[in-house]
Amino acid sequence: MLFDWAAQPFFTVITTFIFAPYFVSRLTADPVHGQAVWGYTLAASGIVIAVLSPVLGAIADASGPRKPWIGFFAVIKILSLVLLWFAVPGSPLIYPAICLALATVAAEFSIVFNDSMMPRLVSEEEVGRISNIAWALGYLGGMIVLIAVIALLAGNPVTGKTALGLDPLFGLDPAKGEDARITGPISAAWYLIFTLPMFLFTPDATRAAMSLRQATTSGLADLKGTLGELKQRAGILRFLIARMIFQDGVNGLLALGGTFAAGMFGWQTMELGLYGIILNVVAIGGCLYASWLDARLGSKAIVVTSLICLTLATLGITSTGPGFTLFGLVPLPNDDSGGLFGTAAEKAYIVYGLLVGIAFGPVQASSRSYLARSVAADEAGRYFGLYALSGRATSFLAPASVATITVMTGSARIGMMALVAFLAAGLIILLRTPYPAYRPA
Repeated sequence: MLFDWAAQPFFTVITTFIFAPYFVSRLTADPVHGQAVWGYTLAASGIVIAVLSPVLGAIADASGPRKPWIGFFAVIKILSLVLLWFAVPGSPLIYPAICLALATVAAEFSIVFNDSMMPRLVSEEEVGRISNIAWALGYLGGMIVLIAVIALLAGNPVTGKTALGLDPLFGLDPAKGEDARITGPISAAWYLIFTLPMFLFTPDATRAAMSLRQATTSGLADLKGTLGELKQRAGILRFLIARMIFQDGVNGLLALGGTFAAGMFGWQTMELGLYGIILNVVAIGGCLYASWLDARLGSKAIVVTSLICLTLATLGITSTGPGFTLFGLVPLPNDDSGGLFGTAAEKAYIVYGLLVGIAFGPVQASSRSYLARSVAADEAGRYFGLYALSGRATSFLAPASVATITVMTGSARIGMMALVAFLAAGLIILLRTPYPAYRPA
């Protein structure tokens, strides 16, 4: 559970609310170009994750322990995040894009190995509750880092003061993007410190009596067998296909929602950070409530309900702009109160964001427990590798679709509409999927 606490700030402050919007709207003078590059960065990292996750999961099953793999990718992730400090406004986008891609790949591979430990540690009856609580714990960790950035580090470009009216710590200059750039080293330090309890105290699988080369050969053979097993396990195959599609929409919404708001309303680090805090508070409550419901209604009911909420929220977000919402059917006053989120359109955007906050934690946590209830412990590495594949196999399609449509139309709103199709299609397939997807012997 502490692994989720350690890992989440990367997704909260780097890929969603602080650094990604900075990458799109402040690191470059052209937000449309910035969003396109960010979308292609996500697509490239998604392809690598999709290709290698099932292979690494199968090798881990054969070799036994997961912690050495997590440690190896932790080094890559931490170094890549530290280097984000050098992403100065006006510098080439290619270098921070490479660092972001490496950090994303390392983060996702680490999650594969961490998730595959769960069936050995948690009973089938408890897995849904533990998964959702762990996800809530992760959001709490991400929110703490986000609050610290907003309260102590991110200065208003006009006044130079933080949300508490203080001078930014360490003399950070918002005009140079230092308030956003510092989130890289902070996320790296947080991850380094709080993964230590997992390494020190969580039991791991015993080491198999084979070398890495032998484990690789054996793991690849087991992966081939697992792919063949899917013909007999049609429920798992259908679940993985559904998740392949809807998780692409979820990933795109989380990665691009903040950048969309930054470009649409001109939100800076402070507004984006406060928006992120609001979403994380709601997400923690959503996960804790879902942990109770999952044990009573089952993981499938939680995932289906969450997807409905996310589809409606995405429609609301993409239909909102200065002076209107719901594609102009509901006009809104353009008056600006002068404070944070001062226009009616910004307030409407936050309301839709609350639906995202309620649902985006449970849809992922209960998907994880959905699979954990459907596989045996000794095959968890292979199937969670395929699970990661299902979350990434088409992951390049959503950001690439958003980026390409944005470039072709010159409209970030039209580009973001592509996410609705992914969420809705995945939901339709999931409705016809059994639960559990397969009952292991």
